[in-house]
Amino acid sequence: MKTTIFQAPVCELKSLNNLFIEMTAKNCNQRCKHCYIEFPLTKKVKDFISQDTVKKALNDTSSEPLQCIYLTGAEPMTHPDFNSILRLCLKRTNVCICTNATFINEKKARFLKRVEDESQYELIFKLSIDHYDEMKNDDIRGRGSYRQVLHAVKYLSKYDFNPILSITNYYNESPDILKANFISILDKIGFKADERNISINEWYNPSVHSDDTLPSFEWESLDCEYGRILSEKGIYSCPFLVNDHRGRCGSSFADYSGRISLETPYCNTCLKNKRQVFSINFSVFNS
Repeated sequence: MKTTIFQAPVCELKSLNNLFIEMTAKNCNQRCKHCYIEFPLTKKVKDFISQDTVKKALNDTSSEPLQCIYLTGAEPMTHPDFNSILRLCLKRTNVCICTNATFINEKKARFLKRVEDESQYELIFKLSIDHYDEMKNDDIRGRGSYRQVLHAVKYLSKYDFNPILSITNYYNESPDILKANFISILDKIGFKADERNISINEWYNPSVHSDDTLPSFEWESLDCEYGRILSEKGIYSCPFLVNDHRGRCGSSFADYSGRISLETPYCNTCLKNKRQVFSINFSVFNS
């Protein structure tokens, strides 16, 4: 009798170009339907990463060719020491804030521009929004989230930032249609965007189980090939697997693994996208 043994593909870290920092694991002011984070019933969660942990990670990676540090979470801007950690990271390399934009008003955008001007590096924003239709977006992310993001885009562009919209394709629609409609909406609010400002990723639905969901093992590039995420509990392969034992790579950057098995359903999501989901492809902005 023949038996088929499934062997998950192995991904090797090619270069540590991207350092993700989980500012908080569970603290967020939104409860999006597609979020991969399992939130507790209470919103009062205090699990913020310490500045000392961030400092140690930056010291341990001093010889690594970092191109960008991503401040992520849950919602990174809920961190009480967010501004201090941001300044600390901007001393090292470019920084991208991955946020739902609810904390960005004109005063905050002006302050963030001043912080960027203090550094020789660039401050980048990835703003989470999921549909060009306000009702559909707010059904996913919560009432008012659509307008909050558009207001944030106006404030950021006023101070010469070039924000990126991070879209999860919750309704499984045509990416071309999503891009065209988002570019049209951004144009109406005075922000001249193109396809480089729109990042669309497939959604992993944990409630759907199918035998034919396993994608091809061929991909262009994956986040775990060029990055690792720092949390208060250690080093992990990517934001999807932070604090999941299957993605654990070590306790610190002083000694961590550059090898990971793509064995989780979230890995299947990245394989379907065939490219980096969380990090930015800077080559398209330089072209």
